[in-house]
Amino acid sequence: MLDDAGLQALREAARLSPDNLPLRRHLAEQLLTKGYLADAEAEFRAALLLAPKDPDISAGLAEAFVRQSAHGAALSALEPFLASPGYPPRMGVLAARALLGEGDFGRAAYRYHEAISRDASVADPELAARLTTPVAPSVPAAPAQPATSPADASSGAEVERSKVTFADVAGMDAVKEALRVKLLLPLQQPELFAAYGKRAGGGVLMYGPPGAGKTHLARAAAGELGAAFVNVGLSDILDMYVGSSERNLRATFDLARRNRPCVLFFDEVDALAARRSDMRQAHTRQLVNQFLAELDGVDQDANEGVLVLAATNAPWYIDVAFRRPGRFDQLVFVPPPDTSARAAILRLLCRDKPLAEMDFDAVARVTDHFVGADLKGVVDRAVEVKLQQSISAGRPIPMNTHDLLAVAQNSRPTAVREWLATARNYVLHANESGAWDELMPWIKGKW
Repeated sequence: MLDDAGLQALREAARLSPDNLPLRRHLAEQLLTKGYLADAEAEFRAALLLAPKDPDISAGLAEAFVRQSAHGAALSALEPFLASPGYPPRMGVLAARALLGEGDFGRAAYRYHEAISRDASVADPELAARLTTPVAPSVPAAPAQPATSPADASSGAEVERSKVTFADVAGMDAVKEALRVKLLLPLQQPELFAAYGKRAGGGVLMYGPPGAGKTHLARAAAGELGAAFVNVGLSDILDMYVGSSERNLRATFDLARRNRPCVLFFDEVDALAARRSDMRQAHTRQLVNQFLAELDGVDQDANEGVLVLAATNAPWYIDVAFRRPGRFDQLVFVPPPDTSARAAILRLLCRDKPLAEMDFDAVARVTDHFVGADLKGVVDRAVEVKLQQSISAGRPIPMNTHDLLAVAQNSRPTAVREWLATARNYVLHANESGAWDELMPWIKGKW
């Protein structure tokens, strides 16, 4: 119940004029400013029904989610905009807060610094302090200097051991089989592949809509092999000083070579491997050249036992040189989960929560085009509602099928439709090389 007379008057006006978008937006912003977060969320949702692609409304909804610690839901609301260049810097800061809330320090730091580099007015000193870690001071490098040795430079990436295997990946059998054949079997059966001159190593580029599980698949591939796993974020490579980014990239590859067999995973690789013809500055083109050189290795055995996986939502923006044989010549499409996969994802997301009898298949049937991130947002929102009920009752109340259905039926998939429209344009009108043939059946089946 609102105890603010001004807000009560605004809400009554919105009730009498439900299609008045400026009024609904103003009410939502006022509710957010004064801390009525659940009410603000409801009003932003209502405003989005009137203007589904409005970035300011989506940012307001994301902020309401972040302030309620619904970080997955916030990222789901922001994802359609973050996938496109030039998104509002405020959204980058909100994404950084949500990513930090989920423990993804590297991506949070990248989003924050990228946002404030475009608009310093959105800086958040408290968030910046939380993202600051002690590092050795950077020294500007002259552009003409060669990359230093690993003894002189190190990247921020770290070696870890993945406990996830393909058994922990819901659905996506075709994708898992493609990765098994293209990457894992040469390492698991080296004698057989050596007979045909096939070495253990190589690169695979996974692409598909945001939130479809590409990072999870990369971890599972490492776990399946029992190999080291190096998850490379943009903040581990990109540096403000000329030449430092190239040194960080070389140090990352050297780290993987020292820990082979190793899965080296580059997320959002389009930021490191963009088309050089689109670049205006020489030092950004040099980073692409360095990446290509590292993929080739200094000799034919340099990258043996190093499996390079990369993920992107926008494969058409990657420089064509990366698709040359021996680099990322193998493309694997990671589609949104189908009905059975969505049910399996929901089971995993709900496995540690108090549950009544659940029909996950029923929820899966009403969540067409939802990816894993969307489904996590659905579960997070249902949990929030159940928590409120449990607090009022003074005891935990198990979540049931109706709770998930109620949220799912009032939610929309965040990114698949927009991604599908873009992909369709490339498949139908810019596929002279045949690079996107794998997408053709899926596009035709969904459009």
